[in-house]
Amino acid sequence: MRIRSIVLMMVVVVSIVSAVLFKRAESQVQVPPGLRAQRDTWTPLMDLLKPQRPRVTDAQLERIKDYPIEALWNGVQNLGYTQCFANHFRLTQPGVKLVGRALTMRYLPVRPDLDAGIRQIAKEGDWDYQYNVRAGEDAKPGDVIVVELGGAVDRATFLGDVTGLGMRQRGVRGVVVDGGIRDLNEFLVMKDFPLYYVGAHASAMADQVGVEWNAPVRIGSVSVLPGDVVVGDEEGVLFFPPQIVEDVLKSAELTVNTETFKREMMRSGKYRSRDIYPKLSPELEKIYAEWVRTHPLRNQ
Repeated sequence: MRIRSIVLMMVVVVSIVSAVLFKRAESQVQVPPGLRAQRDTWTPLMDLLKPQRPRVTDAQLERIKDYPIEALWNGVQNLGYTQCFANHFRLTQPGVKLVGRALTMRYLPVRPDLDAGIRQIAKEGDWDYQYNVRAGEDAKPGDVIVVELGGAVDRATFLGDVTGLGMRQRGVRGVVVDGGIRDLNEFLVMKDFPLYYVGAHASAMADQVGVEWNAPVRIGSVSVLPGDVVVGDEEGVLFFPPQIVEDVLKSAELTVNTETFKREMMRSGKYRSRDIYPKLSPELEKIYAEWVRTHPLRNQ
C-alpha cells in the first residue's frame, strides 16, 4: 500500500509540473495580432527601455556638432558607457562630421526558409523586404542608418548610389555599415552624405537578408540601440544613449574649456609641461579659476 501511495503521489506531482510547464509554453506563443508586422521589430528589451529613452531633438544634435568626438567620448565614458566607439571603418567624406539618430538594421546570411519568412512579414507589414529600399521610404530626417552585416562585403553590399539617393532624399544624414557598399565613386561626390563602411565591392546584395528593423545591433565590438546618438569623424564613430545627452554636453564643454586654457598656458612658455598636463598645478588651478570668469560655460 505504501508503494502504491508513493506512486500515486509521483503521478500527481508530474501532472502538476506538466500543467505548469504547458501553461508557460502556452503563454509564450500567444502573440498579439499584428505584432510581428509592426513597423519596428518588437523586442522585450526595447519595450522595457523605451520609457527611459527620449527622442534626441534637432537642437541637441546641432549642439553636439560643436564638440570634438574626444570630448564627447570622455563624457560618455565617465557615465559608465565604455564600449561605444568603433574605428574599423573607411569613410567617403573625410572632414565632414556626421551627427544624427540611429536607425538600426540587422542582417543574417540568407537561406530559403529565412528569406521566405522575411518576405511574408514584409507583405503583412506593407514594406519592401529589402531594407536598403525600405530605408528610402521609412527613414526620417536626422536619421543615420546603422547596419549590422558582420563585416561581410562580397555579395553583401548594403547600398549603392540609387538606394543611397533614396535615403538622402528622406533626410538621412549618413550611413554606418559594418559591411559592404557598392558604387563608391558616386558616393565620393556626395559631400553632405558621409558613409562609414568596411569595404567596397562591385557585387550586389545577394548573400545577406535584413531580419530586424530598428532593434539592437552589434557594430564591431559596440552595442547600438535604435535612437542612439551617432557621431562620426575621421577617428571613428561614437554611439551613446539619448538619455545622457545633456550630461555628455556639459562634460564635453568642461573638457573643451579646460583644454583651451591648457593650450594657452603651454603656448605662453611660462610654465613647465608637468604643471599643465595632465593636471594643473595648484598655482595654475587658481589662475584657471580666474580665467573661467571671462570664459563662462554655457551648459553648466
